[in-house]
Amino acid sequence: MVMKAPVADARNGSVVDRLVGIDLARGLAVFGMYAAHLGPDPGEGGLVGFLMELTHGRPSALFAVLAGFSILLITGRKAPKSGIAGRQAIARVAIRALVLLALGSILGCLGTQVEVILEYYGICFLLVLPLHRLSAYQLGLIAAATALVLPQVRSSLLSVAPNLLDPVFNLMVNGYYPAVTWVPFLIAGMAIARLNLNTLAAHWRLGLAGVGLAVLGHGGSLLALSSRALTETSLWWSDVDGAFEPSKSSFIVKSSWIAAPHSETTLSIVGSTGCAMIILAACMLAVDALPRLRKLVWPIIAVGSMSLTAYVLHIAGIAYLMKINIFKDESLSTLFGFVVVISTFAVLWLRVFQRGPMEVLMGRVADLARHIR
Repeated sequence: MVMKAPVADARNGSVVDRLVGIDLARGLAVFGMYAAHLGPDPGEGGLVGFLMELTHGRPSALFAVLAGFSILLITGRKAPKSGIAGRQAIARVAIRALVLLALGSILGCLGTQVEVILEYYGICFLLVLPLHRLSAYQLGLIAAATALVLPQVRSSLLSVAPNLLDPVFNLMVNGYYPAVTWVPFLIAGMAIARLNLNTLAAHWRLGLAGVGLAVLGHGGSLLALSSRALTETSLWWSDVDGAFEPSKSSFIVKSSWIAAPHSETTLSIVGSTGCAMIILAACMLAVDALPRLRKLVWPIIAVGSMSLTAYVLHIAGIAYLMKINIFKDESLSTLFGFVVVISTFAVLWLRVFQRGPMEVLMGRVADLARHIR
């Protein structure tokens, strides 16, 4: 398969096939989230500010799409597992979801002011798991339907109970990554995983489809806002101007047509899914067309292969530096420091072990599913 490349196991010399393009995309998503949490304020402007602005929302959407991809890697990518193997695979995903819920809750208590996404992912895992047996076509239709309908459902629920403090309601509807509008990303990832991605043509088709969705989402928003004389903001692609506060008089007018990340609109979901598909396709094409590139970007691939570890470490690192009062304001130096430290850790760890420490722990807990018959 052109997506895969052998990775040597340093312990015994065995060879393990990995989806290198997926790991590269996942590593970029992790570093994109680092940039959003640790990088300079996009409001500073210039090239750096623009690049930081691009990292708001899009890496987490890519991460969600790849999470959907991973669900089918567990439950059966080419064909759903059946029988005992199928029941155990379903249980593994469910256990992972519960671990993510617990881990996200713990990280949220560290007081880093980072909106931890893991709890929301855990909920999304449980919501989309019943779809794991569907075809790529069926999953694609459901992804489109949920992207169209669920933002309107969320808006209606918020209008009825805007200040409800129930924790389940918060995770499902009112949080920073509300599950009700993030499940389309995971379903889209499941649809992509079900495709035959063994050829360069398939990668190109995936990338071109992503371009189409990105244009539809962000271009449609730009046209809609232009027709309403609302182009004084960048809400068709950026969320950094803070224009989502319901207290602003124009919020209701804009909210249905903006496509900025975290606006939780249909156009936002479509546009961000398209961007995720572009990056995913680009990573697959790059590792196929340029074999030597794999060595050059190996640190990113290594981080992508242990993305849960990398995510947890950066939250824990921020909390620790805040505790000892040496955490500096967000800056390029802070971001660069975290990237270097985590990349170095990932590369050195994989010289000895096949998987990251959190991935090993997650695997052992999820392996409790082997008792299911």
